Amino acid sequence: MEFTGVYHKTSEQMSYALNDKELVVNLKTGYDVKQVFIIHGDPYDAGILGGNEKWSGTREEIVYKKRLPHQIWWTTTLVPPYKRCKYYFELHTDDEVWYYFEDGFLTEEQVNMEGRLLQYFIVPWMNPADVNRTPEWVNDTVWYQIFPDRFCNGCPENDGGDVLPWQTGPVTNAEKYGGDLQGIRQKLPYLEELGITGIYLNPIMEAETNHKYDTKDYTKIDPSFGDDETMRRLVSEAHGHGIRVMVDAVFNHCGRRFAPWLDVQEKGPRSEYADWFMVNDWTDIRKHESTRDGRFYSFAFADWMPKLNTNNEEVIRYFCGVCEDWVRKYDIDGIRFDVGNEVSHYFLKRMRHHLKKIKPDIYLLGEIWHDASQWLSGDEYDSVMNYPLMSGIHDYFLDGSMDRDEFEYMVNRCYTMYMQQCNNVLFNLLDSHDTERLMNRFHDLDMFYQQLAVLFTLPGSPCIYYGTEIAMEGGFDPDCRRCMPWEQIEAGKYQERISQMQALIRLRKTEEAFKSLHFHFPNEYDNRRCVQYIKLDKEQNKTEVLINCSEEPIQAGIKGEVLFGRRFEGGMLLPKGTLIRRIV
Repeated sequence: MEFTGVYHKTSEQMSYALNDKELVVNLKTGYDVKQVFIIHGDPYDAGILGGNEKWSGTREEIVYKKRLPHQIWWTTTLVPPYKRCKYYFELHTDDEVWYYFEDGFLTEEQVNMEGRLLQYFIVPWMNPADVNRTPEWVNDTVWYQIFPDRFCNGCPENDGGDVLPWQTGPVTNAEKYGGDLQGIRQKLPYLEELGITGIYLNPIMEAETNHKYDTKDYTKIDPSFGDDETMRRLVSEAHGHGIRVMVDAVFNHCGRRFAPWLDVQEKGPRSEYADWFMVNDWTDIRKHESTRDGRFYSFAFADWMPKLNTNNEEVIRYFCGVCEDWVRKYDIDGIRFDVGNEVSHYFLKRMRHHLKKIKPDIYLLGEIWHDASQWLSGDEYDSVMNYPLMSGIHDYFLDGSMDRDEFEYMVNRCYTMYMQQCNNVLFNLLDSHDTERLMNRFHDLDMFYQQLAVLFTLPGSPCIYYGTEIAMEGGFDPDCRRCMPWEQIEAGKYQERISQMQALIRLRKTEEAFKSLHFHFPNEYDNRRCVQYIKLDKEQNKTEVLINCSEEPIQAGIKGEVLFGRRFEGGMLLPKGTLIRRIV
């Protein structure tokens, strides 16, 4: 047996409480392992210290598995009656049997050796206070991300002299177009008709730029967007339309006009806010140029976005108070933390504890572009933006040399990194204000809908960026932040595209299998670029997702009920075709 391929640990994402009753146990092995059993039971079944009685547990086969590039991920769920569990594994290759304990591998003879002190894997107690609990409503949510300045101008009379006429072409970060909260309020019926049940707003607090990631005042709605009353009405009316609201929190850094930073600029190390920031050299604190010289830390090397010291007690108390005010004043449902991997873990633990006491089902989302396991143990974020999935989907469609196995490995990797309760509320996206727009990548509607079909059928909570429903184009930041073409939409130019999006959203909301955590890749079609996976609902009903990424038609047959299809004719799934059907 390839011992180096086997790994398990009673921590991280390999052994954890799913809820108050269920214990999830995961194991990695090499492909040479063909069958796995787990032997489990209560640690005290043979007495407090074991005595002369030999401990023996219940032997069960682990049948659920996912393929990774070089390993297999085996998963089972146990229900320990007393919230304790003791276990080990029995591993079968074609011609060997090994027993895997906490301290290594043993033969059957060694396991049964008289007097041997076996080192079992132990889950001592599934304490309810330590269970990672995520908001249940998020899995049922279809998000719509809005960049406020470019979505809709609802109060043109409030535009300042720096606001440009609304237009639909390329943009930069220099212009302002007057989008505001009143405009979003006006479009709530449109969003409800589209099927949206959650809005994610880019920053709305007072700042200098159009993107508002350089906060000036965390306690004040930017006047170009509206005021407290407008925000309260927006959230209240959104709730009336069945839509939740999540706001952006920029706590890694502030803007150059933030009052504590101005005080530091004026008074230097004598400022009462000196430790609110991370200054290394006070002699050039006022210099306006890149921070590559290390005089102070900032977001990237932008001197106009100084980094906040989220280890400082006053900073932590201040921002806990800011978020509490947002919840109490506006009744928001979620907070997305910008640059969520650079604020301190200490800060996030304190923030979560504070906010969950005020609103237990608030959704705390981190902007993290890589494996975020260390932030998802249940005491910091509920979930993260699933950029690894976005990148993996994009790369598969870009790289024709990748076969269907590599797509399967990529998806399985994304869903074996975290606990199931986090997977259930992952913020899945294909583009955002920080990326090139989805339609811009291939300029191909069929490939565009293929990727959306994947987005809406994988576990988590899907998000579309404003304008994705009309396949809006736009390059990398800042061009991905174009103005929404309302005149063309209202004239009916994009109705067919909107209808396609409505269909996918409706299926996501009504078909339990679309939201389910349970899926597998049977690979039944003889085509290396044909992606096929089966989603299962609670009753084990099957929904097939079939994506033809090859240049050849695929004989898919006429079976089941077609829920969504493009380029599917007479049982043939044509190149760039998409088929989602319920298998009867």
